[in-house]
This record gives sequence, C-alpha cells and structure tokens, in this order.
Amino acid sequence: MLYRNQITSMKNSLFKFILSPILVLVIFIFSCRNFDNHHQITFEITNSLDFERSEIVGISIDKLSSILEETSHENIRIKKTDSDVYLVTQWIDNDGDQLDDEILFPAHLEPNQKKNFQIIIDSLGQKPVNNVVAYSRFVPERTDDYTWENDKVAFRTYGPEAQKRAEENQPGGTLSSGIDLWLKRVEYSVIDQWYANNLKSPGYYHTDHGEGYDPYHVGISRGTGGTGIWKEDSLITSKNFSSYKTIATGPLRTVFELYYAPWGPYHIEEKKRITLDLGSNFSKFENSLDAKTPINNYAIGITLHDNKGEIVTNQESGWFLHWEPIDETHVGQGIVMNSQHIQDVVESRTDIPDQSHLLVLTNPNLQKITFYAGFAWTKSGQVSNQADWEELVRQKVKKINEPLEIVFQ
Repeated sequence: MLYRNQITSMKNSLFKFILSPILVLVIFIFSCRNFDNHHQITFEITNSLDFERSEIVGISIDKLSSILEETSHENIRIKKTDSDVYLVTQWIDNDGDQLDDEILFPAHLEPNQKKNFQIIIDSLGQKPVNNVVAYSRFVPERTDDYTWENDKVAFRTYGPEAQKRAEENQPGGTLSSGIDLWLKRVEYSVIDQWYANNLKSPGYYHTDHGEGYDPYHVGISRGTGGTGIWKEDSLITSKNFSSYKTIATGPLRTVFELYYAPWGPYHIEEKKRITLDLGSNFSKFENSLDAKTPINNYAIGITLHDNKGEIVTNQESGWFLHWEPIDETHVGQGIVMNSQHIQDVVESRTDIPDQSHLLVLTNPNLQKITFYAGFAWTKSGQVSNQADWEELVRQKVKKINEPLEIVFQ
C-alpha cells in the first residue's frame, strides 16, 4: 500500500513538473496579448450619403502617435469594434521620404450608416492577406508599358522605348500618351499572367480567355483620361512618358508617377501622379504642369472611336461620360472633376481615325489639375446599361464632395 502511495506521489510530482512550465508559458502569452491590446484608439466613420460605400480609408500617422510610442508599425491592427476579425491594412509613404505617412484599410458602410472601428496593438495575431489587390508595375517584357489594375478595372500607357521603336518603324512600337483600358471580368490580378501568356502567344490578351481582354483601341487618341492642348480645332499632345516612379504597389492602393519630356510649342513639362484604390472604377490623376509660354487650356479627353457611342455631360456638376458598343458588349467611360476648374466642353468628331474626342477644357492657370477617369464593362457584371454607368459616375461625384467622415473618440 505504501509502495502504491509512493508511486502516486511521484506521478503527481512529475505531472506538476511538466505542467508548470506549460502554465507559465500560457500565462505569459495571455499576459503579453492582454498587454498588446491594452492600448487602443477608437474612432467612428460616417457615411452621410443614401447609398452603400466600400472605400479605402487613410488614417494619418499623426493620429497614431500615442499608440506608436508603445510598439512598431508592424504590430498595428485595425478592426470593427463589434468584430474580432482584423482588416487588411497598408502603410504608405506618400512623399517619398522613406517614412510612412498613413495607414490604409477598407471600410464598408450602408446608406447613412455610422460604424465604430478600433486601432490596437497585437504582436501575436497574424496580419490578414487578400489575393484581390490594387497593383501596378513597369512592364519591360512588353517593350515598356506601365500598367495598373484593381478588382474592377485595368489600365496601361506607354514608355520611351515604345516611342523610339515607333519613330524608327521597328516592331513593338507604340507612339501614344493616351490611356488604354483592359476589360477584365475577374476580381483577382491579371497583369502578370496576361503579359506572360502574351510572350508565349503574341496577341494573347486581345482574346477573351474567360478573364477579360483588351479590345479597346487607343492609337494616338487620348483613350480615357489622356491629356493635351486644344488649339484652333486641333489637339496638341505629348509623346510617351519618358520616365516613371512607383510609389506604392498595394494591396489596397497603388500609386505611381509618370514624367513627360517638354512637349508642344509651349514646352510643357508634365508630371502625372496616378492613384488607384481597391474597389474603385476610377483612377485619380493629379497632373502638374509647367509651361514655358502661356497655354489657353488643358484638355482631358475620352476617345469616341467610330462615333457610335452616346455622350452625356453635366458641366455644372463636373461629370462627363461616354457609352459605346465594343464587340457585342458595351463600355462606359467617364471623367469627374471639380466643376470650378472647367472652362468648356468640346465634342470633336471626324472621320480621321483616333481623332474624335470628348474634351473637357480646364483652367490653364492651375499648376496642378486633379480629375478622375474610369470605366465599367457590361461583361464584368458591374453595370448592365447606360443608366447603371451614369449612376456610378454620379455616385463618384457625391463621394468626392462628401467624403467619409472620421471622428476620433
């Protein structure tokens, strides 16, 4: 009996010996996690409009100074207060000084809804990822395109090597500063795969293999969002971009800059800063100009292709759209901007290829012109008809005029 008691006592001691470090580890992890979550910032976002909104929201690093005293950027998490699920985030350096300026995250709000969010510290919880992204890159394998996309749309434009080849009548040349559209009908990124497949099978992305394709012809036109100077019923434009700078590649926002050699009789130095957020049909253009001699306007264009589309304009509200048939489907293109910066609107139609345009003429005295240019394709499921596209354009105007309101508590 004594022997049995001794064995039982030894088992209990051994169990305690094994269990003790496990308990210490659990308590340590629990206490660390509690400590990490102790410091938090709560804020409220309000959607004042009568339709639902899914947008990328930025919180300035100035608002995070107290919480960043406790931890590094890598340990910051954002969630809705009524959820334990962390949102995808992205730190971004807007001015190129190698320091983060704000943290981005997605917010979805119903019409006229208010929603509370929290910023917390969590060094143990895994950061969420998403394969649906905003993304951009320089594409040297296809001459020298610059291409950008998100879950809704994709765009591209052309660089100096493509210009050189065009001017020397070499294969692979493209002489255009217009903005090309890639019609996609999947949410995930297609840029890399389409270019890779195009290397194996030239012209691959001009055929729809189930993800979308590129039937949108730009040529020397402005595409959707290309620029120029309108003078004496003629459009003066730059050549291809001469250099670029990638600022952010996603996953929530991609930002880059395109630079153009001095162009036209005015010797205009032009820089385009282009931003595309996840979930948006519109790229944001911030175009800076420096002309050696005065210019009478700065034109933003949408190509009318073969003049078979419909145009709707609202200069007072600052929106302009084109709805056209392409290969048994329809594509809506649009421009949105501050109406106070608009001088006039011109419909220039001709039988000459790539020279028919809807042109928005803006104030040339502004050193920076900001506008939004985008599109929707019926086969993507985002719109079914012209009325749907017009509603999306109108909603974009309202979003710009009444941004989501953020109040810290």
